[in-house]
Amino acid sequence: MEYTVTQITPVKTKINVSVPAEEATAALSSAVALFRSKADIKGFRKGKVPASVVEQRFKKEIVGEATTDLINVHINDIMGELKLSPLSGLDVSEAALAKGEPLEYTFTFEHAPTFELPDYKGQPIEEEEVVVSDADIDAVIERVRKNLAEVAPISGNRQPVDGDVVSVTFEAFENGAPIPGVRAENFEMTLGEGQALPDFEALVKSIPAGGEGEGEIAFPGDFINADLAGRTVTMKVAVHVIKERTLPPVDDELAKKAGNFDNLDKMREAITMSYKKSREDLHRSSAQKKLLDKLLASLDFPLPPSAVEQQLGQMVQEFVTQLERRGKSLEASGKSLADVEVEMTPRAEELVKTQIFLGAVAAKEDLSVTPQEMDAFFYRLSTQVNQDVVLLKRYYEDNGMMIMVRDKLLADKAADLIYASALVTKVAPSEPAAEAEVTA
Repeated sequence: MEYTVTQITPVKTKINVSVPAEEATAALSSAVALFRSKADIKGFRKGKVPASVVEQRFKKEIVGEATTDLINVHINDIMGELKLSPLSGLDVSEAALAKGEPLEYTFTFEHAPTFELPDYKGQPIEEEEVVVSDADIDAVIERVRKNLAEVAPISGNRQPVDGDVVSVTFEAFENGAPIPGVRAENFEMTLGEGQALPDFEALVKSIPAGGEGEGEIAFPGDFINADLAGRTVTMKVAVHVIKERTLPPVDDELAKKAGNFDNLDKMREAITMSYKKSREDLHRSSAQKKLLDKLLASLDFPLPPSAVEQQLGQMVQEFVTQLERRGKSLEASGKSLADVEVEMTPRAEELVKTQIFLGAVAAKEDLSVTPQEMDAFFYRLSTQVNQDVVLLKRYYEDNGMMIMVRDKLLADKAADLIYASALVTKVAPSEPAAEAEVTA
């Protein structure tokens, strides 16, 4: 096998491959032998079918499999020699082996550009110190209290308030006629947590336990149900049960229920450590990004279009999914997919540029990812998305996404290496720390 390399652009290369007749014939013969060992044809013992019969019966399959296998071997060998990794799928020309005939085919792919790395070690950077106040810890403990609160129906028939859990039946009407699909029975919700439209919650809070009421509800223009977006309807509501939350006292018993802590002091200590760790990670991540931004600002190289397109597609999909989780739709927001893509393109380009830079650092530092590290990634991901780790990994394998995972882990290692060598100066926080997302 021989090949020639043509660089179409700094990020796109075309490979012309020439396969001599002898190699083509040998690949076909190997495929015939493999099919013959597995062929089960009536009138012949398994594995004893004549090669000529196998070739005639499975000609199309033999040629297809032999061609694919041979091209894959060539591509792996060529990529290894050129030390290039495709950032998108390969575009392989149509090709089919024929006994006694040479084979010519081409494949093109996009890859990272060649550029000179800046001096990325020993760079100065400022990182904010972590300051933990009693108020920060008290706020976390208050969340623990809410999680451990006892919920029980109230004895009277007062109106519900924020924090109550209510069971309601509701139905929407317009011009006196019920609106299809806008009805629910014994719907349970917690008031004051943004689980429903403000107008709806206000209506519910005006009705005592066992009572009924109605009011006008205005749906926002970006409501996920496009049929209701921007409409004002009459909502009839019946409040069946109001459950009140009783917060436990802040004492040693709370600590034991929260996480088997010996006492309240031990729980505060654990929360403080968790809070501090989360803030340290946050400040480190922020400083690390500033350092990477500074290094990237000194670089100017072309980006592979398909890599940007793939990154942009993922970002747009995540944006639409988040809208839907908040009960909104892209159409109702007044924006088209094209609008969102235009807005997100600069960020997508920044992420691809960062990935290419960190990939180059990983290559220079000879970083690698072990199978154990790949398995650890899928284990963490499976716990986050609540899916079976074996099925999740198989999905990535079947969809050709393992290289993407490997490159991500390599980029993380490269970023850690850069920051580990940085000259970090601790500085006072620029603003009061936000409430940390930690629990007991």
